[in-house]
Amino acid sequence: MVDNSGLNSAVDLLRKLVSLKSFSEHEELRSNFLSDYFKQKGISAERIGNNLIFRQAFHDADKPTLMLNSHLDTVLPASGYTFDPFNPEISDTHVYGLGSNDAGASVVSMIQTFLHFYNTQMPFNLLLALSTEEENSGPDGMRLLWAKLRDDVDMAIIGEPTGMRAAVAERGLLVIDGMARGVSGHAARSEGVNALYIAHDDINTLRSVKFDKISPTMGEVKLTITQIMAGTQHNVVPDRCSFVVDIRPTEQYSNSEIMDILQPLVKSELKARNLTNRSSATPQNHLLMKCIDQLEIETYTSPTTSDWLRITCPAIKMGPGESARSHQADEFVLIKELEQGIKGYIRFISQLTKNID
Repeated sequence: MVDNSGLNSAVDLLRKLVSLKSFSEHEELRSNFLSDYFKQKGISAERIGNNLIFRQAFHDADKPTLMLNSHLDTVLPASGYTFDPFNPEISDTHVYGLGSNDAGASVVSMIQTFLHFYNTQMPFNLLLALSTEEENSGPDGMRLLWAKLRDDVDMAIIGEPTGMRAAVAERGLLVIDGMARGVSGHAARSEGVNALYIAHDDINTLRSVKFDKISPTMGEVKLTITQIMAGTQHNVVPDRCSFVVDIRPTEQYSNSEIMDILQPLVKSELKARNLTNRSSATPQNHLLMKCIDQLEIETYTSPTTSDWLRITCPAIKMGPGESARSHQADEFVLIKELEQGIKGYIRFISQLTKNID
């Protein structure tokens, strides 16, 4: 299924990618390198900004399309690296360096998988999309790319470090800044309107909210108050009190719907930092779920977000490596995990082929 040359190619490619700095919004070096990498194999890239799209030569618009997607960008190196994050030591068992785990391992495993099936006639098209600006939720990453692909892609595998488990649901993220407003006064003379008390009442109200619709995979919407700030000195009634609400939505509610539910319940002004980080869930009866069941792949609900939240077709999140290593100093992925990733993707696509035939 995967010969040593394919695995060795993935290892060599990942080491090269690690050496090319690719912070969010500055992915030019990696995009240029991969465009040339595929060109040498006779495969042309469609480029949208620094995002890359690769299609099989016989792409058929009448067939459904499976998208393999992972991201090229990385965060800045964490403090505490004990080696150069762009020029790490060479190991027989590990690939070290910034972005090796998140999500370089998925990128190179998906590239090898795409090349494996490139000349294979299947009942669906295989499309490889390498996106940018995933780490900073930038406008020129998958948001820009999906405007081009939304009418072409029917289902997707999002490559992130999951240990090749399949995330079949992914909680969204809604961060709300609350602001209670009162009237300042002297604390000794019962003057003013205490904004802190208004915020206190509103926080208790928010804590008691129960959302009626329960997700079959993710359960209830989770709401947590995480920060509060008020006052300038001990003898002044505060005229403002700010607080922060962290909400992890399920697919049962859009972020806008949650805002519409909460604002009428409180006196404080609620302002969402971002309404686009929605939750996702794979439909229970979809072909992707059928393959997961047939291959007995472990499933879970992911607590972290990815480019899954920026696409609108059914998807799963699955890739080599471990999420716990992401954004950590001395990042690495095991070479045996790359092998598991390539074999796992090929096995999954082969099973999908059988189910559609």
